Amino acid sequence: MFHRLFPACLIHSKTHRTLCKYLFINAANISNQSFNVLGVETSCDDTAVGIVNSDRKILGEAIHYQHEIHEPSGGIVPNLAMVNHQTYLPSVICEALNNAELDMAKDIDVVAVTRGPGLPACLGIGLSAAKTLAAVLRYTLLFSLLEAHALTARLTHSSSDLLPFPYLTLLISGGHTLILVAHGIGHYTQLGTTIDDSIGDAFDKTARLLKIPWLKGRGGGPGAALEQYALKGDPKKYTVPIPMRKDARRKREMNYSFSGLKTSIKDFVEKYKLNLDDEIVIYDLAATFQHAATVHLIDKLELAFEWCRNKGIALTALVASGGVASNKSIRSTLERLANEQHNIPLICPPPHLCTDNGIMIAWTGVERFRAGLIDKYTIDHIPKWSIANK
Repeated sequence: MFHRLFPACLIHSKTHRTLCKYLFINAANISNQSFNVLGVETSCDDTAVGIVNSDRKILGEAIHYQHEIHEPSGGIVPNLAMVNHQTYLPSVICEALNNAELDMAKDIDVVAVTRGPGLPACLGIGLSAAKTLAAVLRYTLLFSLLEAHALTARLTHSSSDLLPFPYLTLLISGGHTLILVAHGIGHYTQLGTTIDDSIGDAFDKTARLLKIPWLKGRGGGPGAALEQYALKGDPKKYTVPIPMRKDARRKREMNYSFSGLKTSIKDFVEKYKLNLDDEIVIYDLAATFQHAATVHLIDKLELAFEWCRNKGIALTALVASGGVASNKSIRSTLERLANEQHNIPLICPPPHLCTDNGIMIAWTGVERFRAGLIDKYTIDHIPKWSIANK
């Protein structure tokens, strides 16, 4: 294993700089060799660890969920999330290693961890654990959670070859709504983001407005529960405005706005005095919201495709990632857009790998290690981090 190739050293600045330089030179030469990466993800509420092989094999993972402790508050409570990460991360690491039938000291070559964006205290728990493990293994990789979402499709897509760059990425989650062009590892162009709420946040807040109980388990939460309610509703029963369509200036921007859509549902309920104790009403409102949010996504993606054509960028695929990308209705609409309108495939990770997880962190460790992107132990977490910060 690779960590046996390097001499033991103390973790201090001079030795670490020398070691990182040595690794930077040699990381680019290991593309034909196999190595294992352990990924740690603690950016929000779930405590997740994954182990991936450089041959695109998922070796093991473990997750501790926190839905039950946060649901009574209607959202994530940062201090509670931090304490739970602190309590459960050691056992989650052990569980992932046991599931993979691997030994930490003998079988893990690289440790990868989410540096940001996320909740500061939660990021700090994962980062501290990863640095401790890296001190044993001699090196670590630190990177943006956003990049992990953008690269996961290269691990999970069905072809035996890695998905080639460049591709268009739609990152839709509870914390982010981004349109990116992925040109290569560490090289991204951000075309659009949200000017207010993320799409996932809008899903969650609308679910709370409609008093929809949280969906439990992996990929659960209020937004996922709203999707289940929308399946039983009529998206044409009620009409709400599609964001930005009536704004002459903003309708040509690639940025999103979801706060007004959530407010439109609230105003609609109050104006027509709709009974939120009637499940049929809830189903129809959930379907109406989901339909309008999806149309808004497509409006801006069409502008992104137009931008790429004008720049002469030949896209290989549309990649959808993030927790909201597990929404089957949204996936279906994105697939029609990619296949029928632009003659490229839609590539999404499996639903269970769309939400934050250790597998995608480990895989991004593989990608960045191969590219020679080795970071120092002194790097700290960055709660607010643009994908441009590579």
